[in-house]
Amino acid sequence: MNTTYKRLGWSLLALALLAGCNGKDNQPHVPVTTYVKADWQALPNVSDTDLQAGFASWRSACARLKNDAIWATTCSAASNVPATPTAIRAFLQQNLEVYGLRSAQNSADGLITGYYEPVYPGSLARTDKATVPVYGVPDDLIIVQLDSLYPELKGKRLRGRLEGRVVKPYDDAALIATQGVKAPVLAWLTDPMDLQFLQIQGSGRIRLDDGRQVRIGYADQNGHPYRAIGRWLVDQGELKKEDVTMGTIGAWAKAHPTRIPELLGSNPSYVFFARNPDSNEGPRGSLNVPLTAGYSVAVDRKVIPLGSLLWLSTTRPDGTPLVRPVAAQDTGGAIAGEVRADLFWGTGDAAGQLAGDMKQKGNIWMLWPKGMALPQVPQTGS
Repeated sequence: MNTTYKRLGWSLLALALLAGCNGKDNQPHVPVTTYVKADWQALPNVSDTDLQAGFASWRSACARLKNDAIWATTCSAASNVPATPTAIRAFLQQNLEVYGLRSAQNSADGLITGYYEPVYPGSLARTDKATVPVYGVPDDLIIVQLDSLYPELKGKRLRGRLEGRVVKPYDDAALIATQGVKAPVLAWLTDPMDLQFLQIQGSGRIRLDDGRQVRIGYADQNGHPYRAIGRWLVDQGELKKEDVTMGTIGAWAKAHPTRIPELLGSNPSYVFFARNPDSNEGPRGSLNVPLTAGYSVAVDRKVIPLGSLLWLSTTRPDGTPLVRPVAAQDTGGAIAGEVRADLFWGTGDAAGQLAGDMKQKGNIWMLWPKGMALPQVPQTGS
């Protein structure tokens, strides 16, 4: 899911722009995770308001989980739970068990970042100002599911285009930017940096001159690996590693407009989008349900299966406690690790301010259905 700048936006993107992880691509990190059984009394207290909101966020995905081997029974039982704190607490304790997440070093501490849905100015037609196309999925993009032949490659895809009878790699970002692709143009943006941040984010809104907003979301990708533009700036001696944020990257781009194609060309990955229905709901995450501001998180699905109910204990960027149940409803390539979550803050600049400043230490407990086997997490690092 996972854009504007640090102090103006999104700290996760600064991490991604240094780490070289694409918001929707395969994650190179292999976690080494331990689940430690805990008593309910070990969970930090939450307010009734947060309990109700977090439970409602999790239950909103039950329509998607009604046939899930892990969550179907629990979701069925949850449908009749009154929306009162007493009833919710009783349901949770009757149906779920508590497991604390631990890292390879047996630490309960992890990293909690934030993300949001940005809004960028643009147009449905090319104008003098709006000249940057937002492409849909190209007509000639071919996707091969490798696990159909090699089960050990579950989740791996090969993307390319057919030339004669041979599948060749698809164009990289630099070539697409200069030559275009055979794809519908969904909208036009006014700034190429907005497109880059939108591609990393994976979804957003385009604000038209008449005030209307067009919603778009990730549809596919060109198959090239993501390479961090923040890392490129460091390698070029333009920024120090410790200074890389979305703000400093944006400032560099404004100061060096003629070098923006070179900057963006250093990242061969390119994301294609789809038009999403107009709605006041949150963007849809990887579970294909609307995200709830403050109560949906993106996770490393190798550690935390989508649909899971989590108990999160961290702080806001200003240091005040943030403790609440949250729903694992999204994923992202920069969200990799044993104790790791990315909290969705909502839409627009205010949410972007919170998300951009969020890079906190935190603890995560997984509330898991009783009698169900725990996730099988790889136990060797990469």
